[in-house]
Amino acid sequence: MINIKKQRNLIFGLSLILLNSCKKDVKSSSINIIPNVKDSIKTKYANAIIPFFDDWKLILGDGSNVGIANNYENKDFFYTTNDGKVDWVVFKTPNGGDTHGTSNNTRTELAQIKKWYPKTANDKLSATLKVMQVSATGDARVAASHAVVVGQIHSADKHENEPLKIFYKKYPGHSKGSVFWHYEINTAGNNNSGRWDFSTAVWGDDFSVVGSKANTFPEEPKEGIALGEEFSYLIEVKDGIMHLTFTSDAHETKTFTKNLIQSEYTTKADIPEQTQKLFVPIGQDGVERETAYAGEGCFFKLGAYNQTNGKSPKVNKNWCSGAETHNGDITKQYADGNFTEVWFKTASITVSNAAVSNEGYFTKND
Repeated sequence: MINIKKQRNLIFGLSLILLNSCKKDVKSSSINIIPNVKDSIKTKYANAIIPFFDDWKLILGDGSNVGIANNYENKDFFYTTNDGKVDWVVFKTPNGGDTHGTSNNTRTELAQIKKWYPKTANDKLSATLKVMQVSATGDARVAASHAVVVGQIHSADKHENEPLKIFYKKYPGHSKGSVFWHYEINTAGNNNSGRWDFSTAVWGDDFSVVGSKANTFPEEPKEGIALGEEFSYLIEVKDGIMHLTFTSDAHETKTFTKNLIQSEYTTKADIPEQTQKLFVPIGQDGVERETAYAGEGCFFKLGAYNQTNGKSPKVNKNWCSGAETHNGDITKQYADGNFTEVWFKTASITVSNAAVSNEGYFTKND
């Protein structure tokens, strides 16, 4: 009897050892699985989608300069998403908040870390994008209301004016908006207050088409672009000439050229009719220096530069929208559509050997 009891105890003991061993194996297997799940949901950064961030500094919608934005995201302003088909880089910024430099407008935007000179340039910027949101509010009589700039050429020197701004603009209630581009004169003399823009339509209307009353919108543009509809631009500057190409699957390809080193606006008689209606009545009636942007360092910008702000239209009826800003509260602005959001699928930049450091621009404006 004693031997049988000992045998039973031995068998029971061995069973416990085997059972505990199995539990340890199961627990060990679970520990190995968890890190693999975490690895599979790691953040996809913007530079994994568009690998060109070494050429830029990133400015956020709170006015801060992030610097080179490799392996970086900020869920309020700059991050990545997937629309079910492809990955996109998202640039988002509210109507009101801290701004960069002397601008009245917020931006989440890349600024090129080198500058080039139009006369000796051989530089390019291209992008494919879709605008997902423009401000829900703004005075319809103000040309900048409900608009965002998605690409630029900016001067780093003297007046720091802009020989190119590419806009998207859509009024509330419209199915489609407009794409147009601006040339801003490089004002002659030391006083830049007389500067003005000339707007050229790509698809839809130009900047000058505005509402008759604060809440009365113009007719919806023909051949316009809807929110969420892709389009592309290519900017090339070579030997003083800017070449622009705009493409979209559902629209006619459009091309333009502009001389950046020889002005066509050197006298009052040269001021175009569009400017006479928009800018001259508010005192912006300057002329351009003969050599335009020759001798000035210029650089590209790309992203979401919100053109809608909370300043009163009484200050400037072209640029001050009187839009809702909730006193700069970003959460409230994002909740009720008072922001702009632009998604970029692809982009590329070509920087010429003649380009030099643009650090002076950031030193002045950060």
